[in-house]
Amino acid sequence: MFQPSPWRADFPAIAALQRQHQTYLDNAATTQKPQALLDALSHYYGHGAANVHRAQHLPGALATQAFEATREKVAGWLNAADAQQIVFTHGATSALNLLAYGLEAQFEAGEEIAISALEHHANLLPWQQLAKRRGLRLVILPLDSSGHIDLDAALQLIGPRTRLLAVSQLSNVLGTWQPLQALLDHARAQGALTVVDGAQGVVHGRQDVRQLGCDFYVFSSHKLYGPDGVGVLYGRPEALARLRHWQFGGEMVQLADYQQASFRPAPLGFEAGTPPIAGVIGLGASLDYLASLDPHAVVEHEAALHRHLLRGLHDREGIRVLGQPQLALASFVVEGVHNSDLAHLLTEQGIAVRAGHHCAMPLLGSLGLDGAIRVSLALYNDSDDLQRFFSALDQGLELLR
Repeated sequence: MFQPSPWRADFPAIAALQRQHQTYLDNAATTQKPQALLDALSHYYGHGAANVHRAQHLPGALATQAFEATREKVAGWLNAADAQQIVFTHGATSALNLLAYGLEAQFEAGEEIAISALEHHANLLPWQQLAKRRGLRLVILPLDSSGHIDLDAALQLIGPRTRLLAVSQLSNVLGTWQPLQALLDHARAQGALTVVDGAQGVVHGRQDVRQLGCDFYVFSSHKLYGPDGVGVLYGRPEALARLRHWQFGGEMVQLADYQQASFRPAPLGFEAGTPPIAGVIGLGASLDYLASLDPHAVVEHEAALHRHLLRGLHDREGIRVLGQPQLALASFVVEGVHNSDLAHLLTEQGIAVRAGHHCAMPLLGSLGLDGAIRVSLALYNDSDDLQRFFSALDQGLELLR
């Protein structure tokens, strides 16, 4: 048996959930929050909330200082060259929609956008709808049997007419790292813009956007142990300069009269209105907390848990794990058992997992499935959580078979 997670006590909700006899294994959907984040939110609201950037008074100056400090921390987490490459949004979905609308004028009818067959709806639908608006062709990069983008096929499909490549870093269904570097290098050689959906990948160690060489990288705070309602869009300066403004209001204006206006460049030019100030400050606190941990210990702990999870699933008759998950999660189906029925029985036993299509209906459809159960892990989970899951799973299967 493994040692308990040494970070479990840093997350008050885990103890609260235990008192409710709940075991939380739905971390790919959202994570629980560290005490450091709760303290930061309490301090902001308890010591004087204020709007940012435009106020001359002390509360406004302090809020702006904390807000912009998070921009620096995010830049450091991603190894961005400059904090001005970080745009705050309301989530990864919001960031991807910003890109789809902000880049629309860059496309001409007949050109192509390439995405993979495993994309979350957030990285499918904005590009699908853009293709419809502009008369573009949406090219789907196929997968191999292990759940990775088929690199040979992808390199053939990404060609001179490809104007943009948008791919997930880590599949939220299959738990597979994608061959990003080769895909991005090839797309860049074809003159295409590149977008990486890092919503699942960003939580597993620091990401290096300069090494990746992508034009844009997006993620959501709430999957990185931060508040919900906050997202991040990283962009290379040249790529950000190609975006047209898509939301209008306060903060993003340079000059305005009744007939015309001029707008700020990124990042403030894409942060119209009052941003999620407390959430951004909270994200900064979560990043500080994560930066204080031993990254090797976290990786080893999560890898051991993942091996335990996969071993337990493979040892049970009739269970099929989807793809070849590499870390953090596993999605599975059971022969002769509907995923929603099993999920209901797990819920009744206090096991919080995710069932359904996981916002990836085309992927599940390509596998001949209408849904699957997903177990996803975080640094505060431990072997006792998995033992409770397997016990509940066995009881559920006994009733359903």
